[in-house]
Amino acid sequence: MGFIKLVVIGFVALTIVYWSVSIYSRSVRREKLEKSWSADHPQSTDKAARDDYIAKGMADYDSGFRKKLIFLVYVVPVVTVSAILILTNTN
Repeated sequence: MGFIKLVVIGFVALTIVYWSVSIYSRSVRREKLEKSWSADHPQSTDKAARDDYIAKGMADYDSGFRKKLIFLVYVVPVVTVSAILILTNTN
């Protein structure tokens, strides 16, 4: 029963961490795109072009490698806990 609690609580905790890191990473990427647009077009007032630039940049981010790396939030702790359990229980 203790193992099931560990798995459920661990999954919930890792999901919270995953979403937090994902949201933070997206916000940082969006901020970089906004700053890049401002630096490249300092006098531009075309909001539609700016929004299109940011949308394309976020689409590139969503299909990129960095977003996939965030999935390691699930993999690394599971592998670590599994390795510790295996190493401590084998003689």
